[in-house]
Amino acid sequence: MLDGKHGKATQKAMEIITTLGEIYGAEKLIPVSSVQIAGVSYHNLGEAGLEYLAEMAEDGRVRVLTTLNPAGMDLTEWKKHGIPEDFAKNQQRVVEAFARMGVITTCTCTPYLIGNLPHYGEHIAWAESSAVCFANSIIGARTNREGGPSALAAALTGRTAEYGLHLDENRNAQVRYIVEADLENTDDFGLLGKVIGDRTKKRVPYIVGIESATTEELKSLCASIATYGGLGIFHIEGITPNRTPIPEETETVTQEDLEQARDELDDRDAEIDFISIGCPHASIKEIVRVAELLKGKKIAEGKTVWITTARPTKDLAIKMGYYDIIEQAGAFLVSDACCAVAPLKGRFKGLMTDSAKACFYARGKNKFRTEIRTVEECIREATS
Repeated sequence: MLDGKHGKATQKAMEIITTLGEIYGAEKLIPVSSVQIAGVSYHNLGEAGLEYLAEMAEDGRVRVLTTLNPAGMDLTEWKKHGIPEDFAKNQQRVVEAFARMGVITTCTCTPYLIGNLPHYGEHIAWAESSAVCFANSIIGARTNREGGPSALAAALTGRTAEYGLHLDENRNAQVRYIVEADLENTDDFGLLGKVIGDRTKKRVPYIVGIESATTEELKSLCASIATYGGLGIFHIEGITPNRTPIPEETETVTQEDLEQARDELDDRDAEIDFISIGCPHASIKEIVRVAELLKGKKIAEGKTVWITTARPTKDLAIKMGYYDIIEQAGAFLVSDACCAVAPLKGRFKGLMTDSAKACFYARGKNKFRTEIRTVEECIREATS
């Protein structure tokens, strides 16, 4: 591959992989079974990024199962969501470039919910911080937090360098957190992730005191702990599969800590005109719940509601009638996209969401005011 016998794109990809290996002191390359690529929204890529993808697509073809992160719009229903036509054309060019390389253009931040599901101990190369954290922590697969170019390079070569979270010694816990707070909903788990992420700063946490958690709650925790702490792995006693020595250093997370985190994400002067659920992308279970809450109701004038999810999940929601219930209420079931990467700056003033991660990006990228609430409270706000 390095000699160019498999084409220019693969040669460039292998140069990226081996350079990273040299930088991080890897002893060897290892095969990966799947890849998740970030850097899909034209909003983030721009023309320079698109040109790079077009060049790689000339002769580059993926060697393993490869899926995509969210794009900047729903690839079929973008017009009804207020996406400008020039943006839509460029976004389609991005997705088409990936498709030419054999990438499955699902455009989701939760690939593990729609078929890209590695098993315990499997080496993969994923970008997208929340998915990386979920793969390492909840599934027990092994991946570093790849960037868009390095993930694409792994897809084109089927290899990555063996360093970081591929190695046992870098996956062990370093600080123990005792949770003494009530965790009842996805927003609570997001707040917990913010508290631990803010405190931990890339040390691996070992969390005790959580008796049970749903996939949706763990998804929320992974997104938040990765966003606020830059973490790629954590352990929860009795829930996550990895084994680790228990650290001596101990900290406590109280109900007061969670409420303080909520206060930090709540802007008291927020004028809520945008409600978004599905960051990370909503599961079919979450869509069913939203449909139940919206049935027979109408979204209030002056408010926009997005429920973001993966294309296969949206297709299932259409088949089961949940799409019609949501859309008839005046909300939008948006696939392929996310409130964090869509071109929304200037369109709204205030966001209400159940996602601590969404609050972070809404403030940082779009300058929205934010409030974090339960899904039920979000729908109540949307219909009041």
